[in-house]
Amino acid sequence: MLFKIWEEHPGKILGLFIGFVVGFIYLFVGFIKTLIFIGFVLAGLYIGHKLDRKEDLHDVLEEILPDKFFK
Repeated sequence: MLFKIWEEHPGKILGLFIGFVVGFIYLFVGFIKTLIFIGFVLAGLYIGHKLDRKEDLHDVLEEILPDKFFK
């Protein structure tokens, strides 16, 4: 069952895991940083969802980041 979930949603799982790990580091820096933790997890889930839909990572980052990062 877990392999089927991995086969169907690898980007979401990987994005969620990366967001969780980075957010977990911030969580131990201080309790107030819990909102940053949630933000990292949600950002990882969002990017993973876009990758599961076979969207180009460059296009996804252009949606999120301002234009000055791509000049």
